[in-house]
Amino acid sequence: MDSPKTENTDSELLKLYKQGDEDAFREIVTRYKNSLYAFLRRFLNQQDLVEDVFQETFLQLYASSDKFDTTRPLRPWLFTIAANKAKDALRKMQRHSAMSLGAIADAGDVSVDDVVNLLASYKITPDEEVSQDETARRVREIIADMPENLRGILILAYFEQFSYKHMAEILSIPIGTVKSRLHTAVVHFTKKWEAANRSDDI
Repeated sequence: MDSPKTENTDSELLKLYKQGDEDAFREIVTRYKNSLYAFLRRFLNQQDLVEDVFQETFLQLYASSDKFDTTRPLRPWLFTIAANKAKDALRKMQRHSAMSLGAIADAGDVSVDDVVNLLASYKITPDEEVSQDETARRVREIIADMPENLRGILILAYFEQFSYKHMAEILSIPIGTVKSRLHTAVVHFTKKWEAANRSDDI
């Protein structure tokens, strides 16, 4: 008797699917659909685009069995497909920000730990309670308004917990660029967060 698909590794599932096992593909979808959907929702912040890109990502995976490299982890590759399709969708909608990154100052006395803790608290907020949670709502608004490249790397780093190496692969940029862009993203987020808090105090 075959073992349940849920006990197989990603690599084993990919091999099974390459051999024509449709149940293996369904298990891959089940395994990653929630995290991928959450990633796209944060990245795109527009429900119709989220639905389209989510479906397109798995459709491409479904149609690309001949390109599977079962020696490499599936998750970064899947998120690479999703990130590329999300960026394409944003370009088509002309929703990318024209903000100049050169206008963002160095971190100075900004506490990166504070930002990480804040983002971590947002991450564990149940989706159904987001609308009732003021902090989560503000975090989501700030991230949604960030330039596309900063928003993407912040989501990959803090919500999806990818390593520098995997972020470099997903975004097709050098690791050094990943680090500098993530730093810029944290600074940008912190400035916006502090500005929002100051406006409340007035």
